[in-house]
Amino acid sequence: MKTAFAALIFALLAGAASAQQAPRASTVEPRDKTQSSPRLNPVQARADRLSNQMVRDLRLNGYQAAKLRAINADKVAKMAAIERKNAGNPKLIDEECNGVCKERDQELQAVLSNDQYSSYYSARSNYYKLDKDFASQSASIMLTESVQNPAPARANDAVIAPAKTAPVNRPAGNLGRNAR
Repeated sequence: MKTAFAALIFALLAGAASAQQAPRASTVEPRDKTQSSPRLNPVQARADRLSNQMVRDLRLNGYQAAKLRAINADKVAKMAAIERKNAGNPKLIDEECNGVCKERDQELQAVLSNDQYSSYYSARSNYYKLDKDFASQSASIMLTESVQNPAPARANDAVIAPAKTAPVNRPAGNLGRNAR
C-alpha cells in the first residue's frame, strides 16, 4: 500500500514537473526587414490586390497568374507615377492611364486564352474602377497610419518622440558609493 501511494505521489510530481514549461518569449514575430511592408510600398500592394482579383475572376493557371502579376506590377507603377506627376489634373491622369491600360490589354492578349481575354475585356472598366478606388482609399489610410505611427526617421530605427523626463525624486547631492 505504501509503495502504491509513493508511486502515485511520484507520478504526480513527475507530471507536474513536465507540465511546467519554460516561459514563452514574445508571441510577436519580428518583421522581416527584407520584405517591404505595404505602408512603405503602396504601389506593390495596389498591384497585388488588382492581380488577386483578376486571377480569381478569370480563373488563371499558375503560369498565367505569374505573367499577369508581372504585367500589373509594371502598369500600376506607371499609373502611380502618372498620378503623382499630374496630381490635381484628373482629366490628364485618366487620359494617360488609359494609354497604360491599352498597353496592358495588348500584353494580356498574348497571355490569356480567347475566353479569358473576352471576360477580361468586358470587365476591364470594373478592374480600372477597382484599382482607382483602392488607390484613393489606401492613400488616405496610409496618410492616417503614417501620422499615427511614424516610420523610423533613420536607419538605426530611431523614432522621433518626446524626450524622456528625468526621475523627480532623486536625492540632492552626491550620495552613495561614488562620494569622495
